[in-house]
Amino acid sequence: MSRRITAAVLREQGAPLALEELELAEPGPHDVLVRVHGVGVCQTDVAVVAGKLPRPLPIVLGHEGAGIVEAVGSEVSAVRPGDAVVMTFDHCGGCRWCEAGRPAYCDAFVERNYAGVRADGSTPLAAGGQPVHGNWLGQSSFATHALASEHTVVKVAPHFPLELLGPLACSLMTGAGAILNVLRPAAREGAAVFGLGAVGLAAVMAARLAGCEPIVAVDPNGARRELALELGATHAVDPAAEADVVARVEAICPGGVACSVDAVGLGPVIAQALRVLRSPGLCATVGFQGNRNPVEIDHGHLLFGRGLVGVVEGDADPRTFIPRMLELYERGDFPFDRLIRTFPFERVNDALEAARSGAVVKPVVVVR
Repeated sequence: MSRRITAAVLREQGAPLALEELELAEPGPHDVLVRVHGVGVCQTDVAVVAGKLPRPLPIVLGHEGAGIVEAVGSEVSAVRPGDAVVMTFDHCGGCRWCEAGRPAYCDAFVERNYAGVRADGSTPLAAGGQPVHGNWLGQSSFATHALASEHTVVKVAPHFPLELLGPLACSLMTGAGAILNVLRPAAREGAAVFGLGAVGLAAVMAARLAGCEPIVAVDPNGARRELALELGATHAVDPAAEADVVARVEAICPGGVACSVDAVGLGPVIAQALRVLRSPGLCATVGFQGNRNPVEIDHGHLLFGRGLVGVVEGDADPRTFIPRMLELYERGDFPFDRLIRTFPFERVNDALEAARSGAVVKPVVVVR
C-alpha cells in the first residue's frame, strides 16, 4: 500500500525542483511517517542541485525536517502518532560509533544517508509506479510527508515553533557541536570563526556560551558580520578589506586563538583558520566544497601542537544535543530563529536560490 503526497522532485541537475504528486510507501516495522511542517535548506541540498554532489535522479531532497508523527511501524517505541519531532541524519544504532554516542560516524553513514535508497536497495517513493530516489539523509523532507527511520526522529516539546526547528537537525548542530563537542574551549580562550552562514553563526553563539574571549568572526558580508556581533562575537573582520587576515586576528588576540572553525571549506580559508591558532591549538573544518577538495597545509605549522580535524554533524548525538539546543533557545542563549527566513512550499526554488546566493542565512520552507 502507499499514500499520495506532494514532493519537490529534482529530475535534472541544475534544473528547478518540480512539485509533483508521488506515492509514498506505508511505514515498515522501523519507520516513522511524519507530516512535515517545515524544512531547512542546507548547502548540501544546494550542492546536489548544482551537481557538486551528484546523486541518482530523480530524487527528493530535504534533510532538516520537522513535523508531527502520523504513523509508526510495529517495532517503533520511541515516538507515537501526535508527537512533534525533528528529523536528523540516519544511523544504524548498533555499530561501535553509534553505541559510543557518536552516530555521525556510524559505520553505515554513507549508505544510510546519501545513496538515495534504503539498505535493501528499495526507495519509499514512486511516480506513476516508477521509482523516485528518496531516503535522503534518512528522510527526503522536501515533501508534505516523509518516511523516516526510527533512528532519525527526535521528539521535541510541542510548544516550540515546530516549522522553525528543522535546522537544528544539521546546520545548527554542526556549528554548535564543532565548538561544544569537538573544540571544547575553556572560558576566556580565544576563538575565530571563518564563514558566517548558519553553521558559522551557530559556532559563534556556541563560542559565546563556552565563555570564549575574544570571539573573532570573519566574513566578507557586512550584514553577517553585524549579526555575528549581535549574537556574541567580540570582533568582526572583513577579509576583503584586510591585507593580512591572520595578522589582524593576531592583533585582536595576541599569540593566536585556542580554536577556530572553518565553515567555508576553501583551501585559502582553511590555511588562515590554521595560521591564527596559538600553539597548541585546534581548527575544526566543517565547510563543504564537493567530494574531492584537495587543500595545502603547512606541516611545519602543525608540528607545534596545532591540529586540523574534520567534523560531521557536530560530532553530536541528536537525541541529546537537539534538546540541549532547545533548552538554550528557551533561555534566550541560542536565538537561532534570528537566522531564519521562511518560504511557502510552492517557493522552494526561491528558498534554494536564497541559500545558494547567501541572500538569506537559513531559508526554511514551510510546508503545512
